[in-house]
Amino acid sequence: MRSRSNWWLGVMCWVTLSTSAMAGDRKDADRPNILWLTSEDHGPHMGCYGDRVARTPHVDALAARGMRFSRCWSVAPVCAPARTVILTGLYNGSSGGLHMRSMVSLPAAIETYPQYLRTAGYYCTNNSKEDYNVRVPKDLWNTSSGKAHWSNRPAGQPFFAVFNSTKSHESQIRKRPHTLVTDPALVRLPAYHPDTPEVRHDWAQYYDGVAAADAEAGARLKELDDAGLAEETIVFYFADHGSGMPRSKRWLGNSGLHVPLVVYFPEKWRHLAPKEYASGGVSDRLVSFVDLAPTLLSLTGTQPPEWMPGEPFAGPFQTRTRTLLFGERGRMDESVDLVRSATDGRYVYLRNFMPHLSTGQYLAYQFETPTTRVWRELFDAGKTTPEESQFWQAPKAPEELYDLSTDPDEVTNLANSTEHAAVLEQMRKSLRTHLLAIRDVCLIPEAMLHERSRDSTPYSLGHDDTRYPLSRILDAADVASRPSPSGKETDDGRGLSQMITDSDSAVRYWATLGCVIRGPEAIRTRREQIVRGLQDASPSVVIASAQALVLSGDANDSARGLDMLASLANPQSTTGGLVAMEALICLESLGGRGRPIWEQVLKQPTTGPLPDARYKDFIPRLHARLGQFGAGR
Repeated sequence: MRSRSNWWLGVMCWVTLSTSAMAGDRKDADRPNILWLTSEDHGPHMGCYGDRVARTPHVDALAARGMRFSRCWSVAPVCAPARTVILTGLYNGSSGGLHMRSMVSLPAAIETYPQYLRTAGYYCTNNSKEDYNVRVPKDLWNTSSGKAHWSNRPAGQPFFAVFNSTKSHESQIRKRPHTLVTDPALVRLPAYHPDTPEVRHDWAQYYDGVAAADAEAGARLKELDDAGLAEETIVFYFADHGSGMPRSKRWLGNSGLHVPLVVYFPEKWRHLAPKEYASGGVSDRLVSFVDLAPTLLSLTGTQPPEWMPGEPFAGPFQTRTRTLLFGERGRMDESVDLVRSATDGRYVYLRNFMPHLSTGQYLAYQFETPTTRVWRELFDAGKTTPEESQFWQAPKAPEELYDLSTDPDEVTNLANSTEHAAVLEQMRKSLRTHLLAIRDVCLIPEAMLHERSRDSTPYSLGHDDTRYPLSRILDAADVASRPSPSGKETDDGRGLSQMITDSDSAVRYWATLGCVIRGPEAIRTRREQIVRGLQDASPSVVIASAQALVLSGDANDSARGLDMLASLANPQSTTGGLVAMEALICLESLGGRGRPIWEQVLKQPTTGPLPDARYKDFIPRLHARLGQFGAGR
């Protein structure tokens, strides 16, 4: 995808819509029906993928008639951002819709796939979950509800229908009482999970959920067959990301992003199938969720617009040039992190831009799962193996590299292996090229993102180098989060001291955070600049400066930093709710160092100006976490 002016974007959108309108003039019989059967929170733990514990006869039968893809990745390891990528055909780094339930706006010229399909004459239904991170028109679907169904369309009109199953969702794993059908003794535990009765029970209950999702898919396929439409309809089955078990969901490695994708093309529409399609076959093509929207457009005869970076894998416009898949992670509920990843199908590369934070940092919803609680208790008691401990440890490695051919559980980090240095360097360069190409606008704090795009949209901001100098910001993030190989904490040799006074607030933010990442000596070396950061015009720079002072080791500076965090943690202050969330997340990461202001902060309001009502639970959750600290938990 190339950067372009708004005028050019509008022209391309007009051309595409004109093409869509012409497609709508064709006879309905010339267009296939399309059925999407989706499920939540499960990886390729299915019989057709070789899992001997799974009970998935319906999807297995679909794969036997159709074809499965062995290397399909979601772009995000949690539902709302994963679904947003599918809807928009954009990486969330481009649209700004990365953070959980963030609800950003898109430019008027960018339309979602249901809008394209409806323009092309399709009756589009969604049953029933939406949960997007971008704002959409109220009439996005012909109908979107628990009663939405293709059978309600006008006679003869082609349909596109989504049926989403929640039977395998993370919330189902911890639902009790539950009578297990899967034998816990038969489950293969990944190397990062401790072998306890609770963990085995959760994995067995997860498999029961996947079986229930398969049964729902079977019921939908039977409806289609009973209506005599099975040979008129192209069918997709896929899950939204990896399993709901901890260190799959919300983690940007293969266990969090690898999903099943099974497609069936009846004989009538075989000419639209992927070129490698064969009944009962397996494709090793790399498929990303960002490919789904352009594939739909291709199947309906519409050439995907140039602003969609995805690669259609079916229909007349299909291509096969993709060599890498990419993942993105931002804020998950009240837990912040910034990770990007890539895979070529064998190697998985993770770039942790906030290595000072644990992968397993606290997130209330995740801790409702028994496995999470038991696993953490064992880690705190010093009873976990090195493989089991990685998830909880901080700091984490700035870079991670795993070889799936020898390490399918991704527990042996090869980033420091001289034997794999060339692979690491190639992955590193490829990821940077990708982030620049998609104009990743989510490399800055969420509050800063909203402030900078106040009069436009995050997408427009990201494509305006005068307002968002991406290359400089990415350089700063890279330097800040990857300390020099020499290990010197006082002089990284790559410009932190220069960047901390840069004219751009995002660069100043990353330089200050780089001091936080390096620790007290780096902070003391740049104390004067960090103290000036408390007066910065950007609240995000102020918060990073305050955090650095708290960690400096100087009692007076620490008190000064805590006073500033307490002030900004009030959502009814002049800086508002997003800044308050950022300050509270920072305070949570400081743990016991924030003790002097806990009582003060907990007396503050938990409501204030926020971009959308969907943010309303996050500040109360952060207050609850501080309350747990105060209670000694």
